[in-house]
Amino acid sequence: MSLYFTKEHEWIRIEGDTATVGITDFAQGQLGDIVFVEVPQAGTQVTQGGDAAVVESVKAASDVYAPVSGEVVEGNAALEADPSLVNSDPEGEGWFFKLRLSDNSQLEGLMGADEYKAFVDSQ
Repeated sequence: MSLYFTKEHEWIRIEGDTATVGITDFAQGQLGDIVFVEVPQAGTQVTQGGDAAVVESVKAASDVYAPVSGEVVEGNAALEADPSLVNSDPEGEGWFFKLRLSDNSQLEGLMGADEYKAFVDSQ
């Protein structure tokens, strides 16, 4: 299992040929109380850096971008019923979608945990 982060505060966990994507604890903290989440449907093709999901909080609405390109294999339906999962467990049960990667080399441009922590600390 490998974990990567983007400068837009998404995380991506790689397990075999499947990747799980969500927003980081830092991102959910900046957004505040999450009130609505829209996740992509299975079969949706996403492109690295492109819009993949939407998250709305009491403060703002925000796009969630795809850290890598691929085909969505599952959206987290639990978020529609309980969007607050993003606040309570952003890097666990609050994941947004799972996808099958189309190009593993795209992972090379993402940050590891230590790099991401340094990036957030510099904000």
